[in-house]
Amino acid sequence: MASHSPGSSGSRVAYLGPAGTFTEQAARSQPDLAAAAMVPYPSMADVLFAVHDGEADLGVVPIENAIEGTVNATIDTLAFDVDVLIQRELVEPVSLHLLTQPGAPLDRITEVRSIPVATAQCRDWLRANLGDVSYRAANSTADAASTAADTGDPAVAAIANRRAAEVYGLTIAAEDIESHPENRTRFVLVAADGIPAPTGHDKTSIVVYQQADRPGSLLSILQEFAARSINLTLLLSRPTKTSLGDYCFLLELDGHVADEVVADCLRSLKATQADVKFLGSYPAAGAAAPQQRREVSAARAQADEWVSDLRSRVR
Repeated sequence: MASHSPGSSGSRVAYLGPAGTFTEQAARSQPDLAAAAMVPYPSMADVLFAVHDGEADLGVVPIENAIEGTVNATIDTLAFDVDVLIQRELVEPVSLHLLTQPGAPLDRITEVRSIPVATAQCRDWLRANLGDVSYRAANSTADAASTAADTGDPAVAAIANRRAAEVYGLTIAAEDIESHPENRTRFVLVAADGIPAPTGHDKTSIVVYQQADRPGSLLSILQEFAARSINLTLLLSRPTKTSLGDYCFLLELDGHVADEVVADCLRSLKATQADVKFLGSYPAAGAAAPQQRREVSAARAQADEWVSDLRSRVR
């Protein structure tokens, strides 16, 4: 497979399909990924294995939802099955819309299709506006839009995102019908190798395997971070799949492996625990992230000038 820089026009980007999923919508929100060849895969594990095996240069998978929590299928595949590195995180609002055949009136709708989680998140709007309609479960919101479009029936609607409406030729009859507008899903972009340069506003993800399951074992891990004032943003335990009661820990922390304090922490964990799997150091997402990175860069520039001035005065 040819080597490409992330998001170059020659890259193949695997994503959780089919076309019209929130994963595709999140990937297409990134100009560099939208310019690449987007390739759908049927599961999150398939996406990660495609990158691991060299079928794709990059992969996009969901890792955490504000309401449903972490996506265990992604976590477990990253921890146990593949060797890939996270390149960046993407945060996508979960905006759900009612999609219908073009021109179909709301009072004609008798059936709504979507995944049960999406239907439940829109229950208040559905009860208030559609009343007594039937619900049919789909494999994904994109699948719901696809099958609703295939019927050609104005009485059949779907709950999905804006991208699905574009892909399957449906009309957005009602926008933002979810009961929790603050809902977000976090995705990660992975590659087979490479660690992005530090930006000043980064995260690092690791998996720590305990030396032994004994009292205080988790505390001994956490003390490594506390002693260095490293902020943990996620702590998750997962069974190692080797024996009952044997767990490892996924941790996300503020900082980059290029930061000496983070490097020292990882060095100590590697020396004292059974194993540490490095999942990546990458730019943190969020609306404030670009501004925070600019502020860090400006502060570093000022600090460099200050140190340079001091060193120039050494006799």
